[in-house]
Amino acid sequence: MEPKKNPQLDVRRNSLLFFFVGMTLVLLMAYLALEWKTYHNNDSWDVSGLKVDEELIEDATILKLKLPDPPKPKIKTPPKIEIADDEDDIEETVIEASEPDQDTEIAPVESIEVADNDIPEEIPFVLIENAPIFPGCENEKTEKDKRACFQSQMLKHIRKNFRYPEIAQEMGLQGRVSVIFTVQKDGSIGNVRLKGPHESLEKEAARIISKLPRLEPGKQRGTPVKVPYSIPITFKLN
Repeated sequence: MEPKKNPQLDVRRNSLLFFFVGMTLVLLMAYLALEWKTYHNNDSWDVSGLKVDEELIEDATILKLKLPDPPKPKIKTPPKIEIADDEDDIEETVIEASEPDQDTEIAPVESIEVADNDIPEEIPFVLIENAPIFPGCENEKTEKDKRACFQSQMLKHIRKNFRYPEIAQEMGLQGRVSVIFTVQKDGSIGNVRLKGPHESLEKEAARIISKLPRLEPGKQRGTPVKVPYSIPITFKLN
């Protein structure tokens, strides 16, 4: 014989209802705990109640500046107009025209001086027709070859006469000295200009340039002219 349970005494009969009621109570308590607010009755922390020592308050210094008086306007005296009498004879200045007309005399052609040539006195190395010729480059056939020979002979001359200054070696000085000189109309070297990192290096570069031989001057349309030339000399310690 199977035992029978009374449905009225079954504990699980209202379990779902109890679950929802319990969840509602838990959510209500959590809400109240999060939204609960408390206030302090003591307001001693209010900054408006702080007292500041009067000695720390500095009075702003009032400066009275006297502005200069505005400049007085300059009143120009009107020019004095003199009215001449009708009886007085007034001499009028006649302005003659300077433009030529049919009555202007023409100077004879023989009296007009004509310049021999319009060749400038100084022409840069890259623009001159016939560049200066270094000794030993006379046999080069073309102008391009003569210029290339000039460059190579200049470098050869610098390497041959180069001597590093002792004071520059002791001080560890090195750098590039820009040298600009002019080949004069007679082939001599003049107007040497130097710019470098130290005076000792500039003096050595000037000594090297002073040992250049006399060159054949540059020519423009067959006329000797001055030719500036620039070359850098590099000083580098090993």
